[in-house]
Amino acid sequence: MSLFGSPSRRLLFLAGLAASTVLLVAQQPSTYSVEVKVVNVLATVRDKHGKIVNNLAQDDFTLDEDGRPQTIKYFSRETDLPLTLGLLVDTSLSQRRVLDKERSASGSFVDQVLREDKDKAFLIHFDREVELLQDLTSSRQKLRDGLQELQMPAPERDQQGGGGGYPGGGGGYPGGGGHGGHHHHAAGTLLYDSVYLASDELMRKQRGRKAIVILTDGVDQGSKLSLDQAIESAQRADTVVYSILFADPDAYRGYGGGGWGGGGMGGPWGRRGGYPGGYPGGYPPPQPRPQQQEHADGKKVLQRMSQETGGRMFEVSKKQTIDQIYQQIQDELRNQYSLGYTPDRASDSPEYHKIHVAAKQKDLVVQARDGYYSAKPLALKKEEQQAN
Repeated sequence: MSLFGSPSRRLLFLAGLAASTVLLVAQQPSTYSVEVKVVNVLATVRDKHGKIVNNLAQDDFTLDEDGRPQTIKYFSRETDLPLTLGLLVDTSLSQRRVLDKERSASGSFVDQVLREDKDKAFLIHFDREVELLQDLTSSRQKLRDGLQELQMPAPERDQQGGGGGYPGGGGGYPGGGGHGGHHHHAAGTLLYDSVYLASDELMRKQRGRKAIVILTDGVDQGSKLSLDQAIESAQRADTVVYSILFADPDAYRGYGGGGWGGGGMGGPWGRRGGYPGGYPGGYPPPQPRPQQQEHADGKKVLQRMSQETGGRMFEVSKKQTIDQIYQQIQDELRNQYSLGYTPDRASDSPEYHKIHVAAKQKDLVVQARDGYYSAKPLALKKEEQQAN
C-alpha cells in the first residue's frame, strides 16, 4: 500500500500512531543531554584507468572537515549491506521518444541490483506533476508493474481561475490559472521538486546506504523549489544522487502551448491524489532564483547535483548505452566504502561543513560527497518542540 496516491493507495494515519510517550525524570536537580554526531561518508575509489578499487583499508584514507584533519573511527566495505534506492523518471514531453528505452533499462536494472531479502526501492515519475508510482518495496514485480505505468502527461483542458496550488492540491501553483478553454499538453518538468520530495519525504526516514537514480535531460521547468534546495535536501538525507542524462536533441523543436508548470496538482504527489492533508508542514520558502530559460544547461545541472552528493553524472550516447550506464552504477553501489567520524568541533548552529576524502596512494581518485549539514542543537530542538 503506497503512502501517497489515490484513495486506494493512501495510508490512513490512525489515532493509534499517537502513542503515549513515557518521560523518565532524573532525580538530580540538573541533568545534561549530550548529542554525539557521527558523520558517515560513502566513498567510491578508482585507479588512474577508471577501474574501481575495492581492497583498501581504513588507514588508506584521509578525511578533512572544513580543512581540519579528522580521525576515521568507523570503517567498512559496503559490498553487501542493505540499500535503499529511488528511481526518478522524467516523463515530460521532452522525453517522449526515449521513454520506452528508459522503462526497459530501468526494469533490467531493478532485476539486477535489488536483492529482495535485503534491499528496497521506490519509483517516482515527474513531468508537470510529481507522482509516487510505487512506494518503498522489496518486490521486483511491484517495481516492474510501476514502470509499466510510466507515460506522458495526458492532454488537459484549461480552466478559468486556477486556484488552490500545492500543497493542498486543486489547481496548479499559486497564481496559476486558466488560459481560455482549449485542450493542450500541459508542459512542465518538476525535476527539483521531485528530488526534494524523494529526499525529504522518503529517504530522510531511512537508515543505511541510500541512492537516487534520475533519468532526465536535466532541464527543469516549473519547479517551486530551486536547484540549491533540491541538493540540500539530498545532502540532509545522506542520499547519493546518480543522474543519467538522456537527451533527445529534437525534443524542444516545434511543440508549445500551455506554458510551463501549469498542471493541476492534488498535493505534491500528483494526479492520483496527494499526501493526506497536504504536504506536512508545507514546502520550505522558495529561494530567490534567476529567471529560468527554456533551454537551460541540463548537463551542468545534473553534474552539480551528482557531484555535491557523492554520485556521478552519466550521459547516454552511441558509445555508452543506458544499459551500460546502469551496469556502472550497479558496480559502484556494490563497491563502496563507509567512513565514519565524530567532528572535532561541536557545531552550535545548523550549518554546512565541507568534507574532503582522499586516498593516501596518489594515483587513486576518491568519489564522495562534498559536505553535510549539521543538525540543529539539542536546545534549539527542544525550544521548537515546546513551541509546537
